[in-house]
Amino acid sequence: MSEPAEAANVEVLQAAVEAFRNRDLGFRDLLEDLPAAIYTTDVDGRITYFNRACIDFSGRTPVLGENRWCVTWKLYAPDGRPLPHDKSPMALALANLQAMHGVEAIAERPDGQRIHLAAFPTPVFDRSGECAGAVNMLIDITEQTQAQERLSLLAREIDHRSNNLLTLVQSLVRLTTADSIEGYRDELEGRIAALARANALIAEARWKDIDLATLVAQEFGAFGRERFETAGPAIKLSPGSAQSLGMVIHELCTNAVKHGALSVAHGKVQLTWAIDDTQGFMLVWKECGGPPTIEPTRKNTGNAVIIGAVRQLRAEIFREWRPEGLRCTLQCALARL
Repeated sequence: MSEPAEAANVEVLQAAVEAFRNRDLGFRDLLEDLPAAIYTTDVDGRITYFNRACIDFSGRTPVLGENRWCVTWKLYAPDGRPLPHDKSPMALALANLQAMHGVEAIAERPDGQRIHLAAFPTPVFDRSGECAGAVNMLIDITEQTQAQERLSLLAREIDHRSNNLLTLVQSLVRLTTADSIEGYRDELEGRIAALARANALIAEARWKDIDLATLVAQEFGAFGRERFETAGPAIKLSPGSAQSLGMVIHELCTNAVKHGALSVAHGKVQLTWAIDDTQGFMLVWKECGGPPTIEPTRKNTGNAVIIGAVRQLRAEIFREWRPEGLRCTLQCALARL
């Protein structure tokens, strides 16, 4: 909890303590109007008073003089372990005769709903200095806790993605070969740029699913969209699948620029994808209008990058060097994307 919020909670609790100590005629009205769950106990922990907010908070009506230490039905420690009521913050405050501020726990209502709470149990002493009981305030911090958990999850995801990205870059450095330093630099920069485009989409989507058509448009944009035709249904890709497919598309584009349809002015590329009745995914790359194609006599770096990406997708890829241009088909189960 933030310091201003905790300070405000302590002020409310202090007002409740003073009202309990002084037994002002209007103290019950004061407590009933407060939105926070506030209750009192005797020195043995038996509940002697609770306001309306306690009923809303705990989802039950406590029994005065019978229920002890806490108005909630069940309690758990922040890590999920059961927390007996006689070990609750209120019980500890009474046992140690010491106030506790902002102690976190989890309350479970009879309907099964769980609430993250911060407790402020404070012993109350009479004028002779003897403990007369205690007053406690319970604050619902479920939203703050969930927000913190989301931040922690995001931090872990960023760490995982960063490590994964660095591993991919290292593999590209090892795989990339060229006849000159300039050629090596150009090829490596192109592959890292393709990774960067895919990861920009992933970050924009907050590490959630990426639309395939958006990924394709992003990759084609680096080569001039006017020479590409695309068609296919809406398909969502996991971040890892988006990275792998992005690399496959980039390598096909690079090859088409060097040797295929995009190496001449009138060449074009068609990229289509579909889902069959068995939930299989198929992506088809077709080049036309380029020079005649022949199957390479040796495997190049681009091929190694494609094979590595296809392996990550647990897919299969088939290439046909047709007279009208290269045709490449990638197939895998839709669930693998």
